[in-house]
Amino acid sequence: MKYILITSLLIMMGCSNTSKSKFVSIEKETQENLIAVIDTIWQTEQLPIRLRDSLISIYGVDSELVKEQQVIIDKNHIINETKVKSILEKHGWPTKELMGERGNWTICNVIQHADNEVRIQYLPMMRQAVKDKKLEPRFLVRAEDRIATERGDLQIYGGQMKYYPETKSFNLWPVFDPANIDKRRTEIGLDSIAIFLKNRFDFEWNLEEQIKRSKDFEQARHKINSTD
Repeated sequence: MKYILITSLLIMMGCSNTSKSKFVSIEKETQENLIAVIDTIWQTEQLPIRLRDSLISIYGVDSELVKEQQVIIDKNHIINETKVKSILEKHGWPTKELMGERGNWTICNVIQHADNEVRIQYLPMMRQAVKDKKLEPRFLVRAEDRIATERGDLQIYGGQMKYYPETKSFNLWPVFDPANIDKRRTEIGLDSIAIFLKNRFDFEWNLEEQIKRSKDFEQARHKINSTD
């Protein structure tokens, strides 16, 4: 009887180890598949955008080459958005351990390039991911500002630039309370607006100019709302 119990125990332990081994194998396979998918999304989403931006710097924003590249960007994005939605629905917001820093960056960029409804849909998930230390605040800030600009509101953290056809140049989308923007940015661990704009867009921050632009923006919006 004693030998039967020992044999049964050994069999059970063997089955348990086999199950555990299979689980680890499936988990590793899932991670490898996710990383491969994310890598494809990164290549097809980011590289065409970088090429377009290079073409803009050489030929200008109205160039036919730029327009052709934008068509490629738009087609790729439709596919990538579907893939990202599938990942988030199946796995929730992935950890950095699962997909790495670039994985998070890739998902955020696809959401950033989507329609405003998509950004609003995933905003609560992004906020929770920041709380859970799965996502850096700077990615959430980009989404928050993009949602505001798409709604026609003042942005909060100054992450969004816009091309203005009348001046044929890029400028910062007007921000709420420009004098205190660095306070808001510091509170969530971001660089000052001047450092960010210089590093990201080679754009010079001018507080007096931005205060005037925000004031003009608010007055124009108030005038439109009064006429409706």
